[in-house]
Amino acid sequence: MGRSYIVEDAVEGCLSKLCEQTAGSVTGLLLGQSSPQRDFVVMATRTPPREESPAGNPVDKEWVSEHARQVSRMLPGGLSVLGVFIITDTEAKDTLTTLRQLVFAIESLVSSEQLWSPAEDDVSDRVALHVNRKTRKTFCRTFDVKDPKSTAKPADWRYQAGVCSSWSMVSCCLHVDMLVPLPDNKTDPENMDKCLKEELRGWAQRLESGVCLMDGRKLAEDAELPGGQKRNVRQTYTAQILVTPSEQRLADVEQRCGGIVSIRGAVHSRAYLHSNKSKARLAQKLLKRDAVSTVTTRVQMLLEELLTSEDENKSSSKQKREHFCLPHRVFCPLKASGPLCVCDYQFSDESVCEVTERLKEMLDIDAAEEDLDSSQEAPGEITEREVGAEPTVETVVALEPKRNSFIGVAMATAVALLATAASMLYLNDV
Repeated sequence: MGRSYIVEDAVEGCLSKLCEQTAGSVTGLLLGQSSPQRDFVVMATRTPPREESPAGNPVDKEWVSEHARQVSRMLPGGLSVLGVFIITDTEAKDTLTTLRQLVFAIESLVSSEQLWSPAEDDVSDRVALHVNRKTRKTFCRTFDVKDPKSTAKPADWRYQAGVCSSWSMVSCCLHVDMLVPLPDNKTDPENMDKCLKEELRGWAQRLESGVCLMDGRKLAEDAELPGGQKRNVRQTYTAQILVTPSEQRLADVEQRCGGIVSIRGAVHSRAYLHSNKSKARLAQKLLKRDAVSTVTTRVQMLLEELLTSEDENKSSSKQKREHFCLPHRVFCPLKASGPLCVCDYQFSDESVCEVTERLKEMLDIDAAEEDLDSSQEAPGEITEREVGAEPTVETVVALEPKRNSFIGVAMATAVALLATAASMLYLNDV
């Protein structure tokens, strides 16, 4: 027998509901946490239907992959896209090729945005689940995404109540301060994207090698987290990540560039742990990856925002400095999955209603406004003092973020690094 999947019983209800409500093939994502021994599936979410589907192709791999990419950005540390499901009237064997293509397409796109270094204990198996609409019979297989020639392997799919009711949570507040030199040709998206990713990758490496304190103490990697022996009790830990500054500051380097992006602020990071005997190594890895992910997610979209603003302000040749108000992270609980939360990013000019609409569209979560937790990060603001901080600035423009109403959650919310109340991202022309 292959891998085992312990599945929250709410997932069974979700799949059954989709069988009853929809006709034709239905695809979606399976979310949860992997471990060397088994995987835990805590949620299933349908991929929103596309207005114009490719003719003769009921399953749009690019559309499902894009959904997975943006859902990945809404998942805190410890949660990830474990695989896909498909609901059809046909036999499972008829969908195996499609499922394999979906699994590898999703992995290719999602992993392209991950800047952290892979670990030896990372699980490379992804689940592919077929549900027969008529019989409700499930057919579960896995594919090794690290092996391009991987074939389907059998897996055990078991429903269970309260899968994550006692998962632990570790969180921290991480301060970020980066300077990124831009190329002379700022209109070249490939060059700008390369510059941003290179700096982020270097920052991510320094973060990964940083010292992580758990409740003020440095624990051995193989040590269990304090209180880990208590069963059915949710533990919470406050961490601190100490990052070594870059050995070579931008000010010490002489290079020709077309501008500088300064990224400053503080992010709230958190990670969930499935075991009540979690090791410090796992907690640190998941927390650091969440920090890298939440920063990278927002900075990656900066390029598109800058290119858009460049087109809009071509006539403004005197513009020297641009200020961006940055989105803050908002958490929403998964009511059917105990203490777990997903997240979204809210701009200062957005209403809470817009956040709940995105949660419904992307994750099929019916969240009320009072369910959202926006207290972990404060919205960014541009104060008069900051606007006038540099007397050489002739024009200051506060850009309104560009949004895309559909699977454009990333487009809408990941423009830049989230910051605390008086923090922002600056673009300075040199």
